[in-house]
Amino acid sequence: MRKPELAAAIAEKADLTKDQANRVLNAVLEEITNALNRKDSVTLVGFGTFLQRHRGARTGKNPQTGAAVKIKASNTVAFKPGKALKDAVN
Repeated sequence: MRKPELAAAIAEKADLTKDQANRVLNAVLEEITNALNRKDSVTLVGFGTFLQRHRGARTGKNPQTGAAVKIKASNTVAFKPGKALKDAVN
């Protein structure tokens, strides 16, 4: 499912127009992004938690030459699914 399909499903379930549902979806995604940028976690009870994780610098390997490559430190986003989501998938 892609973003336009998700917005259409939200519009149908919440009795909104597609444009309104798209604005709601964009607002939710923007707030999750802003919270992660501030290093806050976002917990949606029953669904899961989005959080920012730090990856330290490390040494990798070029698969073609086998030469060592330095990989710099970076931040990434992690998602930890909630119990209700895990149960729904299994």
